[in-house]
Amino acid sequence: MDHAPLRHHGDVDATPGLLDFAVNVQGTGPPRWLRDRIAAVLDDLGRYPSAAHDRAAREAVAARHGRRPDEVLVLAGSAEGFALLPGLRPRLAAVLHPGFTEPEAALRDAGVPVARVLTDAADGHRLRPSAVPAEADLVVVGNPTNPTGVLHPADDVRALAAPGRVVLVDEAFADAVPGEPESLAGEPGPLVFRSLTKTWALAGLRAGYALGSPELLARLAHGRPPWPVSTPALEAVIACCEPAAVAQAQEAASALAVRRAEQAAALAAVDGVTVLPGRAPYLLLRLPDGHGERVRARLRDAGIAVRRGDTFPGLGPDHVRVAVRPAEAVARLTAALGEALSHPPSNCSKATLPQPGGVKVALLQSGGGA
Repeated sequence: MDHAPLRHHGDVDATPGLLDFAVNVQGTGPPRWLRDRIAAVLDDLGRYPSAAHDRAAREAVAARHGRRPDEVLVLAGSAEGFALLPGLRPRLAAVLHPGFTEPEAALRDAGVPVARVLTDAADGHRLRPSAVPAEADLVVVGNPTNPTGVLHPADDVRALAAPGRVVLVDEAFADAVPGEPESLAGEPGPLVFRSLTKTWALAGLRAGYALGSPELLARLAHGRPPWPVSTPALEAVIACCEPAAVAQAQEAASALAVRRAEQAAALAAVDGVTVLPGRAPYLLLRLPDGHGERVRARLRDAGIAVRRGDTFPGLGPDHVRVAVRPAEAVARLTAALGEALSHPPSNCSKATLPQPGGVKVALLQSGGGA
């Protein structure tokens, strides 16, 4: 099996100059007040990030989620957290798919055996805890899941707990759902990753954090280099966890939910487009069989980037993911989709990437086949 698709992310699809529906960052940059907070620490760049600044960031996160500071680990983005997962030394990791592929990529690169637990579109891509192998001592699930947008009930995620097992919940988009329902960030037990990238448009800064027991976080952090999180990122974590910022994020999430519903309705009105249900700030679309690659190419020719779906295990080339965008951008996307689908393909090819099929769980050894 070719492992390269696991390293494909939306920024590869969204080259400069294209109308970007491929990346799930909201806006082109942080709000002015957050820019000012980050800029205020630039004079400190001549000094190494301090333990006091890290402690202040952990205290801010702890206050935001009702945790203790020793239950917080500040990260250089959630991606750093995924890269640290092999340090937990799992014997078998189970990863829910379709889902964000970076955790599996990091685990497989380190030689960790991985079981893919595939959700079913006919079942609404719902998490079924019983489908996870009993022997898995690390389970990774996104909530809401990327790219399906499914928000799993917290009780289903809690049901994954088992003696000797670490349950990692990737809540990168949790703050983009009004009220943050089903979040486990305030509960002991699971390991929870949070990102500031999406809501606050900080993809270039790399800032996030992990929540978990002090013992588990110590295992996760073992072997990190000194000063892993920059001074501007630490300040961003503090700023984004303050009550006024949390309130602003929730207002943005409510507005985003309205735009999402409007965008879903507009896309569903395009003949041939199926919009899968979800709660996240993006939508998973299914195009007519055999049309996906051609439609993506036509959209690109029209200056529009969407996220291809065939690099997500369990999806194929006729799936695309689109971020929630303002109405004028959505109008341009729907018009281009309608134009692309109104012309029959002259020579439409099927998927070029290997896809799992026929089974719900496949054991994958790093460097081996399914």
